[in-house]
Amino acid sequence: MKWLRPLGLILLLIFCGPLLVMSCGSMNLGKDWRTASRESAGIAPDPSDTSEAVVQVYAARAFNWRGIFAVHTWIATKPANASYYTVHQVMGWRSYRGLPSVVSAPDTPDRLWYGNHPQIIAELRGSVAQTAIEAIIEAVETYPHSNEYTLWPGPNSNTFTAHV
Repeated sequence: MKWLRPLGLILLLIFCGPLLVMSCGSMNLGKDWRTASRESAGIAPDPSDTSEAVVQVYAARAFNWRGIFAVHTWIATKPANASYYTVHQVMGWRSYRGLPSVVSAPDTPDRLWYGNHPQIIAELRGSVAQTAIEAIIEAVETYPHSNEYTLWPGPNSNTFTAHV
């Protein structure tokens, strides 16, 4: 019977986090990924107005029920005087189709992650960003799990961002 109290405490802690996310966040568990918004959140500098190099790391709640437990992270880079951003990320559905899970492609850097608003979790600008972009590209190219994806415990978008 001594184990009941610690077990109850552990279960309470396990469920408090997800319940807090559901009650405080803007979770909509009934979303359809095909119609969920992927528009810009309007927080990245416009490349046509920003000549300096920019690196931004984003996080947004994962899609649907996964968002209760996790975020999707990605990295956006724009070298000095570039007219677009390159977004570096891991997308699990690609590995399920036999494609590399790592994608680096020109894209909207602050795009909503299937309806969930991103937040900037790190940012570099200017010469520091320009130097970092070279290292980021090398780290993306050497990510050891580029053909793998596992929701938990990884490799996933978060282990990718941590690697980079």
